[in-house]
Amino acid sequence: MKHLCLIMLKKNLWLSSTINYTILLLVPFISSAYAIELDEATRTVQLEESGKTVILTPEQVKRGKRLFNNSCAQCHNGGITKTNPNIGLEPESLSLATPARDNVLSLIDYMKDPTSYDGANSIAELHPSIKSAEIFPKMRNLTDEDLFAIAGHILIQPKVAAEKWGGGKIYY
Repeated sequence: MKHLCLIMLKKNLWLSSTINYTILLLVPFISSAYAIELDEATRTVQLEESGKTVILTPEQVKRGKRLFNNSCAQCHNGGITKTNPNIGLEPESLSLATPARDNVLSLIDYMKDPTSYDGANSIAELHPSIKSAEIFPKMRNLTDEDLFAIAGHILIQPKVAAEKWGGGKIYY
């Protein structure tokens, strides 16, 4: 009986470790499938104020999500702004800023040299940016391509997460 219990225990441990290993192997494919599954309409974002658009590649979408989560999500998880819950990263707040930050190029400008919501003052010493990379080390190695991908991620999220993006305490 004791021998039978040991055999059953070994089988259960083997099965459990095999399942866990299989899940670990599949996780990268599941997360990369996210970007591939998004159709062109979802990956289309406004490039500049004139209304010109751009279609992000699945790689840009995946990269933007990863970089946003690494560099921005500490304060902007789910599109909120922890320091000011009244101003989030949802389309309405972005479009009402001065200058409007509802397109890729204006978001890149903001990430390089941020200004207050009314555009009157520099907030580079308070908000992570390329200009203040010596204060905010996560910004040091971000390239223009990285900023493009992050901006794309911000603009795609309202299409993916709908009202949850920027929804604040209601959702996060």
